[in-house]
Amino acid sequence: MEKNNYLLGYENLKLFQDTDMFNFSLDSVLLPNFVTLNTKIKNILDIGCGNLPISLILTTKTSAKITAVEIQKDVYDIAYKNLVMNNKQSQIDLINGDIREVYQNYSTESFDVIVCNPPFFKVNELSHFNKNDYKTIARHEVTLNLNDIFRISKKLLKNNGVVAIVHRPERLVDIIQSMLDNNITPKKIQFVYPKLGKEANILLIEGTKNGKPGIKILPFLVAHNEDGSYTDEIEKYFK
Repeated sequence: MEKNNYLLGYENLKLFQDTDMFNFSLDSVLLPNFVTLNTKIKNILDIGCGNLPISLILTTKTSAKITAVEIQKDVYDIAYKNLVMNNKQSQIDLINGDIREVYQNYSTESFDVIVCNPPFFKVNELSHFNKNDYKTIARHEVTLNLNDIFRISKKLLKNNGVVAIVHRPERLVDIIQSMLDNNITPKKIQFVYPKLGKEANILLIEGTKNGKPGIKILPFLVAHNEDGSYTDEIEKYFK
């Protein structure tokens, strides 16, 4: 089981990872740079925080209190190491638990913003699971699905609060339907392409609780140049 320190590229931020588990990816950098933040925000919820990359990046953008929830104990333990290593205990409250149970401990309208990098794949009789449980839970809707995310957001978000997730474009219709079913109005979408000429493989979408109709489609992003290096528009997120 190889473990290492990975420098995110953000000044004074490091990330400890376990290579046998599901490591953070570009998704975890894009989401905190996509979600709408302002100076009035007091409380943020990070659902399924993994080893804590999204919460850590958010601390560079806001002074709001962040509650980060991770269901897997071994992953939580690594997140805790990252919390302490980056000295963010005063801003991030890290919880080991199932958000479907944890959210019941909070009163209605407790958060201004919710972020989530959720499992991407539906579970059905044809699902092929990775034998590594860490990756199964991270990739498949075994312990958390879209309706869970938006049902929880419906309760915990303040009126006009926002929920933002990173997902896959092929799930766009499912995401919007689940949002609408839970009084979340889709407000902002951005597609990310791996390279020019390729199909989009990342979807960023944000909704507002009880928001007014009207959705913005942001300019698309291209992740990589032909040589595999990050494009200038992605590099800026690491600076």
